[in-house]
Amino acid sequence: MKIVNCDEAGLAAAAEVLLAGGVAVIPTDTVYGLAAHPGIPAAVERLYTIKGREAKKPIALLAADADALPRFGYPLVGESRRLASLWPGALTLVIDPQSSTATPRPPEGFRIPDHAWTRRLLATCGGLLRVTSANLSGQRPATDAPQALADVGLSADLVVDDGVSPGGVPSTVVRVRADGSHEILREGAIRI
Repeated sequence: MKIVNCDEAGLAAAAEVLLAGGVAVIPTDTVYGLAAHPGIPAAVERLYTIKGREAKKPIALLAADADALPRFGYPLVGESRRLASLWPGALTLVIDPQSSTATPRPPEGFRIPDHAWTRRLLATCGGLLRVTSANLSGQRPATDAPQALADVGLSADLVVDDGVSPGGVPSTVVRVRADGSHEILREGAIRI
């Protein structure tokens, strides 16, 4: 495990780890996150193991920008597009895929963080990363690198230190169904 700063060298080191199938603790605008590349199943599985998260509980995707969502098969339409106007920020949208899709897809959670360094990392890694809060399941989310390191960082390959998270509160989670209706799943940093 290696600790790096939230700078250009840290960006290169984090991207190298994540693109090679590693797991990294990264800063966001809300709390610290535990990240893995979504295209590397072994890395995502390791993310679940480190977190101690049940396999049936999904892990959201952080996106570099809204263009990453349709490339992953989840275009923003209707209510999801309206709510996405709050991005970048502390809003996770759980999007039900359109029923016209040929291959059935499960709902997916997406968020664009209001953290420029993290968005650059996401872009460098292809636009999306699976990211969950950097803590053991059921524990309080880490708001700084030392806390993340103590909770899950020793099992990760890399920890990026950016001081104390400016938000300190997890994102609000809203599910947008294919019919356009929505439901608040978790009240967080943004009040809907």
